[in-house]
Amino acid sequence: MQKLFNVMAASAFLMSGVMVVGTVMLYSRIPSLTKYYLSELKLEMTQMMTQMMPKQIEEAMPELPKETGLPIPFQ
Repeated sequence: MQKLFNVMAASAFLMSGVMVVGTVMLYSRIPSLTKYYLSELKLEMTQMMTQMMPKQIEEAMPELPKETGLPIPFQ
């Protein structure tokens, strides 16, 4: 019976240690994971909006001038 309790205690200690290490690793990586997912979300949203409204985007862009006028004279 004592061997069973010793095995259970050792496995509980091992599980606790694994949980602590996993929590520390996850907590230290949260900023980089958040930044990665936000950049991917922005890219996906931009692509989706471009596909949904290509004509409106083209209409909103101003045309470049064909020729330029005279320079502003200095006074």
